[in-house]
Amino acid sequence: MQRHQLSFKATKAAAGALAVMTIAGLSCLAPARAASHSDAPLIKQDPQANITDVYTFVGTRYNNPGERVLNVIVSVRPFSEPGDGVTYDRFADDARYSIHITNPVTGATVDRYDFRFSSVTSGIKNPNTILSYGLGTAAGAITSIGDAQQNYTQTYTVSKNGTVLATGLLTPPPNVGLRTTPGYNDPTTGRAISGATNVSELDPLTRQAISDLPTGETVWAGPREDGFYADTPGIFDLLDGRIIEDKDGDPNTGGLGQDGGGVDGFQGFNVLTYAIQIPLESLRLGTYIDPVFRTPATGVGVYASVSRQRITLRKTNGNPINSGPFIQVNRMGNPLFNEALVALKDKDNYNRTSPTDDLSKFATYAQNPELAFLINFVLFGDPTGASPLPTTGRDDLKVIYIPDVIRVDTTTGPVLLPGQLGFSRLGILGSDVTSGLGGIRSGGWPNGRRIGDDVVDIALTALSQFTVYIGYNVNANDQVYNQVFPYLATPHAGPTVNQRQGPLPSPQ
Repeated sequence: MQRHQLSFKATKAAAGALAVMTIAGLSCLAPARAASHSDAPLIKQDPQANITDVYTFVGTRYNNPGERVLNVIVSVRPFSEPGDGVTYDRFADDARYSIHITNPVTGATVDRYDFRFSSVTSGIKNPNTILSYGLGTAAGAITSIGDAQQNYTQTYTVSKNGTVLATGLLTPPPNVGLRTTPGYNDPTTGRAISGATNVSELDPLTRQAISDLPTGETVWAGPREDGFYADTPGIFDLLDGRIIEDKDGDPNTGGLGQDGGGVDGFQGFNVLTYAIQIPLESLRLGTYIDPVFRTPATGVGVYASVSRQRITLRKTNGNPINSGPFIQVNRMGNPLFNEALVALKDKDNYNRTSPTDDLSKFATYAQNPELAFLINFVLFGDPTGASPLPTTGRDDLKVIYIPDVIRVDTTTGPVLLPGQLGFSRLGILGSDVTSGLGGIRSGGWPNGRRIGDDVVDIALTALSQFTVYIGYNVNANDQVYNQVFPYLATPHAGPTVNQRQGPLPSPQ
């Protein structure tokens, strides 16, 4: 099979069984919930520092379609409840949120952008009210960021390699609802408006938070809709039947998790997001081997991390005092590596280390995937679990995950985004490709990672060595993405969401 011609030859029955065993294997391995929503025991206890997803792809500057940029978008704080008043979620004021641009081969950081956020307890206009938003020095709806009605406004500072680039940058308020933050929402339904194709179509609160830095970058930080989608509730109930259900009777679309009949376990939830657009000419590039075509590529590696200071002194008569050097508590590059491949004993170790350590400490999890053993043992009946899928020497997985940075070929044109003609959530598996100086590349992960990429389906299909399509039966996000920076969808409004908490209809 040529590398650019992917075929799916397994029978429907075998494919369905393989989907069951593969995802069941995932549930046995670790308490993973998604791309990185719940990847390790210690970070589970620190949600504001918990990275959910990292996206990075070649696009154009938000206000200049003729200038190519590298987009990096990082979300934290999984399962943020849109209606969680009266305080709502804020970025931690004692954490350092970082974006690392790395050597694509070694994973060593070449440039690091740090985002630091203002105090969550100071900067309040009116401390004599219970309301964080909507009752500052005046009562009523918030029409612009930081206006008299917005009681609390979080700001942030951006640094590059230790040098401050800008301070006092504004974050927009949460989407409290139509009466408090009308700019986010449809005036009739009260639901968040999303799907902008250019900057002028962005809602005013999102648009006002876009900040150009004097060094040429553009940044944004604030609440967004959670752009990840998968039926994790069904997956972790040892494969609810809806995961692989065939609804339309078509043997070419059913039984493989393709009908889209699953339930998105992340629908209705928001996240906190920080993002940057970096002009391509300012990047320091390296040469690496493209993980799909195995041809030389030119670009960068990308990962994100969150760090906290070593010492926290809690006081009985005031706010905590933090001191000492920053210690990394979470990191993420490619989706699913720590969640679905790294064993429980090493998950917290992974979060404390750098990608430069991956070859010596974590490569074994890519090269010797336990999931392949489970497929062989259960599906193919091999009592040793050793065949037919190779369980050792999986250099095809190693080239994707080690070191664990997302590699982006920056010589390509802007990639396609959801809503644009030719976009496929499966990237190259859906014939969505782009091209660079080194030849054809996947339009999406593992060549970068776009919003809307179905990274779970792509990863599990790669695990099967592309002999069968394996899917989660959720084919789209519950909110429409924007096609312009910061790309992720407008955050849900508190009064309008349904986080799958009501009972679903009984199966027929």
